[in-house]
Amino acid sequence: MNGILIINKEKGYTSHDVVAKLRGILHIKKIGHTGTLDPDATGVLPVCIGNATKVCDLLMDRAKVYTAGVKLGVTTDTQDITGTVLSEAPANVTEDQLLNAVTRFLGEIDQLTPMYSARKVNGQKLVDLARQGKTVERPVKRVRIGSITVTDFNPEEGTFTMQVTCSKGTYIRTLCNDIGEALGCGACMSSLRRDASGEFTLTDAVTLTEAEQYRDSGRLDEVIKPTDSVFTEYSRADITEEGRKYLTNGNPLSTEHLILPENPTETVRVYMDNTFFALYERKSPVYKPVKMFFES
Repeated sequence: MNGILIINKEKGYTSHDVVAKLRGILHIKKIGHTGTLDPDATGVLPVCIGNATKVCDLLMDRAKVYTAGVKLGVTTDTQDITGTVLSEAPANVTEDQLLNAVTRFLGEIDQLTPMYSARKVNGQKLVDLARQGKTVERPVKRVRIGSITVTDFNPEEGTFTMQVTCSKGTYIRTLCNDIGEALGCGACMSSLRRDASGEFTLTDAVTLTEAEQYRDSGRLDEVIKPTDSVFTEYSRADITEEGRKYLTNGNPLSTEHLILPENPTETVRVYMDNTFFALYERKSPVYKPVKMFFES
C-alpha cells in the first residue's frame, strides 16, 4: 500500500497518535506524518504510506493555511488558552487598530521559538525544559506570512478569528502572542484548525473513524492519493524496453531510454509498466535520478 491519506485530525490526538492508530487500521508499519499539530489543534494532517514516506520532507516544506481563534487581553506561558495565565489587561481595541496591527506581520518576519515547542536546544526539547520551569535562549526563525484575514471580531469580548497563510515552521500561537504585544494588551490563541497543507485541504480529509470505515468496505483506494499526485507539475516520461535495466538499478538515463513529451520539464516522473518508478532530472546529456520510489 502506497500513497497519501489526508487525515482530519480531531482534538486530543497528537500527530504521533494518528500515525500509531493508522498503523493498526491499515496494518502497515511504514507510515509518517508531514508536520506536527498540537493535541488541541484540528484539521489537515497528510499521512504518507509506504513509498510515499519518501515525500514527507517535501510536503512539510509546502505552505500551510490555518484558522485561529484569538483572545485579546490575556497572555499565557504556552501562548495558547490552555496555559498558565501570565497577565490580564483590558482589551480596548478597535477594528482599525486590530487590522493595522495585523498588517505589520505580513511578509517575512522573525519568530522567537516558544519554550513550549518540540524544538531541541543542546539536545533537549524546549517543552521538557519549560515543564521544569526553565527558560533558555532559543533561536529566532525567519518565516513568511502570506496573508492574514480577520473575521468575527468582537470588541466587547476581546476576541477575533483569523485565517493565516504561512510558510512551514510558523508558530501560529506565537503570531497571536506577538499581535497582542503590538496592540499593547497581550493575546493568546484560543483555537487552531489547519485548513490546508500544500494542495491538500479539509475537503480531501477523513477522520480516523472514517478511514476505518473505508477499510472495512474495501474502498481505501478512494481516499488514498497516489504518491505521484504530488508531482503533477513535472512531465511524465515512460521508460523504453532498452532503458528498463538502467532504471531498475537507479542508473542515469539517456534520452533514448525515455519516451518524453514535447518540451518536457527539467525534472520528469518516470514510469515503467504504468507504475510510478522515480523522479529524474536532466543533467545534460543525461537524466540523473533524484529519488527512487518503486518498491518490489
